[in-house]
Amino acid sequence: MMPCVVVTARVCHTDVMVDKTSPNTAPKTAQSGFAVKPVYHPTDIADGLAQRLGEPGEFPFTRGVYPAMYTQRRWTMRQYAGYGSATESNARYHQLLRAGQTGLSVAFDLPTQMGYDSDEAIAHGEVGKVGVAIDSIEDMRTLFDGIPLDEVSTSMTINAPASVLLLLYQLVGEQHAVSGSKLTGTIQNDVLKEYIARGTYIYPPAQSLRLTSDIFAYCQAEIPQWNTISISGYHMAEAGANPAQEIAFTLANGVQYVQAALDAGMVVDEFAPRLSFFFVSRTTLLEEVAKFRAARRIWARMMRERFDAQHPKSLMLRFHAQTAGVQLTAQQPEVNMVRVTAQAIAAVLGGAQSLHTNAYDEAIALPTEKAARLALRTQQVLAYETDLTATVDPFAGSYAIEAMTDEVEAAAVALIEKVDELGGAVHAIEAGFQKSEIERTAYQTAMEIDSGDRVVVGLNRYRLDTEDPYQPLRVDPAIEDSARERLATLRSSRSAAEVDRALDELRRAAKDVASNVLYPMKRALAARATVGEVCHALRDVWGTYVPPEGF
Repeated sequence: MMPCVVVTARVCHTDVMVDKTSPNTAPKTAQSGFAVKPVYHPTDIADGLAQRLGEPGEFPFTRGVYPAMYTQRRWTMRQYAGYGSATESNARYHQLLRAGQTGLSVAFDLPTQMGYDSDEAIAHGEVGKVGVAIDSIEDMRTLFDGIPLDEVSTSMTINAPASVLLLLYQLVGEQHAVSGSKLTGTIQNDVLKEYIARGTYIYPPAQSLRLTSDIFAYCQAEIPQWNTISISGYHMAEAGANPAQEIAFTLANGVQYVQAALDAGMVVDEFAPRLSFFFVSRTTLLEEVAKFRAARRIWARMMRERFDAQHPKSLMLRFHAQTAGVQLTAQQPEVNMVRVTAQAIAAVLGGAQSLHTNAYDEAIALPTEKAARLALRTQQVLAYETDLTATVDPFAGSYAIEAMTDEVEAAAVALIEKVDELGGAVHAIEAGFQKSEIERTAYQTAMEIDSGDRVVVGLNRYRLDTEDPYQPLRVDPAIEDSARERLATLRSSRSAAEVDRALDELRRAAKDVASNVLYPMKRALAARATVGEVCHALRDVWGTYVPPEGF
């Protein structure tokens, strides 16, 4: 395809432009690689549409996982938040709940995500920067002070140390007489995508899968309403994956988790209903709707055919969506409000069970309180002022959407088959397959943006000579000093002997594949062992993952 020639003319004022781009008659190509037709007809839809659609809430769940969808219950509105200290993040959570948010979503800082305490040398300069710093039970208690844990659903974006943060949450609940049976929420707990796209892994893949299976079994017994994993395509998409790659590699990871649980002796219909997923929602609205519908259909079929799952909930792909952070621009940040609205509409039309809308200033810094509130208001307008909730799957039968759904499905299935040929997700990760495929797509996207073939408003077209001043939210560097002081106080006031005994017990359990490590881990955390100490105890036994040089 010949690149289009972009011609723009500036008129009058700096911020007023007229688009004199020549009409683009070149054929459009979806991000997933298939051609997008200017006009779709009934002949573009393959035979058997009724079987591929089914009814809402029925196999293969193309039209949604619940029969009534939003006509009876709207999606859960979550705003991903957390910064600085537990005290500051707690204040933000209360503000969001007062503004009408219906679920919490916790962002942890990088040291916490990597299993390090705030006073470790490797954590210097990163404490509280991209999320809240959590080092111990005291921090977790502060983070959720005054929040009724038996009434609020909490999602925690944490992976390698997911078990540690989940247990801290359970311990805080117990201190407030809220039993594990009453806790609801999700831990991301998807470490396989960390090896592919994000890098916040700790342990080697085999031990990480063992930890995931232990979490499945523990929650089945102790926290039965908890979603034990949020299998994530979002971060792969942020790294450059196109929609077909996003769902293909996510579902392939899901297959690996299911198999690991089965290998550990679990029964598929006892743990599969608590699996959940996490996808991005881009501005390419039609393709995104098709992606979500295709993902549900593929997962339902795989769970039935590969694993002989029988319970309808085992076949359901329930997912959280977040609008695309990678599509936000630091230039003319207010334009991001328009992008986020389009992305949110795509998620709703695609049937998301919960949704986070990014704040318009997140390409610059952590969102301000006003920006976070406006992002939530975007969801509330869609939920209460539009007719998006009036009917289930309004695109069903659309020539364009049904054809696109089939195209995305075919592209994703082809990639899943390649992963299978390599021996599954872990072997494909070790071979660098997913990572190289994503990097190739990311490079192509970057080239299209640089050339102007892919328009990004305010970045490579309709730019301003000067940007309006903006004062971003800043994290006080004194937070790190305060965290160090709290840790020193904690270590001086607890029983060191009790902590050491509990950590030794955890190490013994880690060596015994028949043991579930979460039970001794909980006892260590109750004795006020820190997040870093618990993760180091497991490092002592399992080691840390070092990617091959080929990466």
